Amino acid sequence: MGVGGENGFGSNFHQVGDVAINMQPNGPSKCFDDDGRIKRTGNFWTASAHIITAVIGSGVLSLAWAIGQLGWIAGPVAMFLFSFVTYYTSTLLADCYRAGDPITGKRSYTYMDAVRNNLGGVKVTICGLIQYANLFGVAIGYTIASSISMMAIKRSNCFHESHGKNPCHMSSNIYMIGFGVVEIILSQIPDFDQLWWLSIVAAIMSFTYSSIGLALGIVQVAANGGFKGSLTGISIGAVSQSEKVWGSFQAFGDIAFAYSFSNILLEIQDTIKSPPSEAKTMKKATLLSVTVTTVFYMLCGCMGYAAFGDAAPGNLLTGFGFYNPYWLLDIANAAIVIHLVGAYQVFVQPLFAFIEKWAAATWTKSIFITKEITVPIPCYRPYKLNLFRLVWRSAFVVLTTIVSMLLPFFNDIVGILGALGFWPLTVYFPVEMYIAQKKIPKWSSRWVCFQILSMTCLIISICAATGSVAGVILDLKKYRPFKSNY
Repeated sequence: MGVGGENGFGSNFHQVGDVAINMQPNGPSKCFDDDGRIKRTGNFWTASAHIITAVIGSGVLSLAWAIGQLGWIAGPVAMFLFSFVTYYTSTLLADCYRAGDPITGKRSYTYMDAVRNNLGGVKVTICGLIQYANLFGVAIGYTIASSISMMAIKRSNCFHESHGKNPCHMSSNIYMIGFGVVEIILSQIPDFDQLWWLSIVAAIMSFTYSSIGLALGIVQVAANGGFKGSLTGISIGAVSQSEKVWGSFQAFGDIAFAYSFSNILLEIQDTIKSPPSEAKTMKKATLLSVTVTTVFYMLCGCMGYAAFGDAAPGNLLTGFGFYNPYWLLDIANAAIVIHLVGAYQVFVQPLFAFIEKWAAATWTKSIFITKEITVPIPCYRPYKLNLFRLVWRSAFVVLTTIVSMLLPFFNDIVGILGALGFWPLTVYFPVEMYIAQKKIPKWSSRWVCFQILSMTCLIISICAATGSVAGVILDLKKYRPFKSNY
């Protein structure tokens, strides 16, 4: 999802090189790499694991609905094409880890570093705006998804207790507020990104609910005695012609969100040891990871569509295509909530850090911004309270919560995030950096092919964004802000 993969393990990798160490006079040694930082130890397998856990997340829950909009032919084909484009542009991006020479060139520790080293100028600012806007959007999407899962636990138990007689309608607002309160508390942890176990917990949770969704789909198909669905997806009649078009476009955004991990690829690559070159190892890891992810996505999306056909819910585990076993649904939705509580923080920490560093550099003498108050905590180290951090981070969480309550539409938001992030971060910047890196002549056959690829993906992204916005407009006709019931 989303920046990168929609789990957001990228910020953990920032820490690999943040230890301040002086450059060694004689270059790399047994303890230090050529940039003077502690020797990297990552390899093909660790990089593959990082990518897979970063990619597989809440985006998988909307894939059955996406295939339902496109049908048995276009749905799987679209997933394959998105996976191929993602893999190909990721190999281009891997070559941009080092500026100039692929072995000894200057390293780019983050995506924005690579844009700065290879392109520079106003494109760095544009890249930053897109990345941080995407992070803001992901925070909104995660708030919506977690509240729906919390509400699904309550509704599933309600259905079970009433034996399906009670429709169990309820508002998601209280759950969004509860999620927001938890995030306000967690956001005050200044070194949240140092909690290394967060990646492990998130990975376990994402595989837990994804696997449960897949298993329930298989069981439902077996119970149906066959596959549901059609070659062209949901038919005109069940929906209007315009809704069919917008739904198909939005499906592209949902699939794009499920595959987004390019913005954290270089941070993963920065964990890899050499020789062989980091780019060579990363390309192999990307091929394995995208292949495994695509197979898993195909299974989850196709089995979900096979189980429910055109009635496939927008969120496989909360749309109540499944009612039983209710306890297993509760486990899956609890896993989603646990995953998203931590993933929210992992995603927004870079945005928090950026604003706080900018404020500290702009108002260097402001006590409100720079002063830290020591708060003693019994049986633990003292907490450093910064008033600006308290106000700014709390205000950010409140804002994302309010927007989520205004627009509580999981599928639409996922589609918008996928559309806005896919072309610029997955295609445009990697292609432009590769062209600059390899000094490909303008109007050469390779340059023209790259531009065709970029323009095609831009058109797809525009269609996906248009479809998702149309979905929001259609949903707003049925729901009133702050009064949306499920």
